[in-house]
Order: sequence, then structure tokens, then C-alpha cells
Amino acid sequence: MIRRLDKTKLDHVMKIWLEANISAHDFILEDYWKDNYNIVKEALPEATVLIYEDQEGIKGFIGIVEESYIAGLFVSDQYKNEGIGSKLVEKCKEDYSMLALDVYAKNVKAIRFYEKHGFRIINKKENADTKENEYSMVWNKLQM
Repeated sequence: MIRRLDKTKLDHVMKIWLEANISAHDFILEDYWKDNYNIVKEALPEATVLIYEDQEGIKGFIGIVEESYIAGLFVSDQYKNEGIGSKLVEKCKEDYSMLALDVYAKNVKAIRFYEKHGFRIINKKENADTKENEYSMVWNKLQM
């Protein structure tokens, strides 16, 4: 069910990316995500992308860049609250000894999700593009 992204499925993953960002970030204009769509689509194949897929199709994915940075975790809206995001994070925790990410401060649901998975906030900063506050969070296998 969890495997590396086959580049032929990139369009489906990008559909989830756009849908999930618009849904989770109602405090950011929808056009921001649409304007960045092609940039992300070009960059995604350079990342380590794990998808969660079953007979119904791709339900979510996680992207890792720069060895241990979670560039994004996205689950299709229709499959939220089924444990897919947790399975993807736990798979990454098996493969990496440290993980880091940035999350918008207003995305309280995501912050709680990551804290539940052992991440802790280490820094607060302003996102250069959106001017929204975000937290840097880390998980380290050694602190467990």
C-alpha cells in the first residue's frame, strides 16, 4: 500500500496536492496554490515521494527532500481520518532517524497531528511567500 511514486501517477498526486492545500489553508488565497502548481509539479519528481495506494487508487502521499525534510503530507479530502497520514509518517520514521517540517501556525489540526507523532516545535518564523506565521517542527529517533 505504501510505495514510491511512479511518475506516471504525478497528475493524480498533484490533484491531491492542490485539493488538500486549498482545504487545509483557508487563510491563504486559493490563487497562491494554483500559481505554485507547476513549480511543485516540476520539483516533485526530485523528491522522495511515498504514496498510499490501494485498489481504489492513490489516497495520499508524503514528500521528503534534503534527506529528512517533509516538504508535504497530503491526504485526499474524501479519505481523511482513515489513518493514511499516520501510516505515511510512521513509514518515514522507520526510514529516517530525524525528520523536520514547517507547518502554518493557523493549521492547528496539522500541528496536533505532528505532535501526536512525536514532533516538537523548535522555532516560529514568518513564511516569506505568504507572510503567515509557521512553526518548524522536528522528530528525532534518539529522543524517543
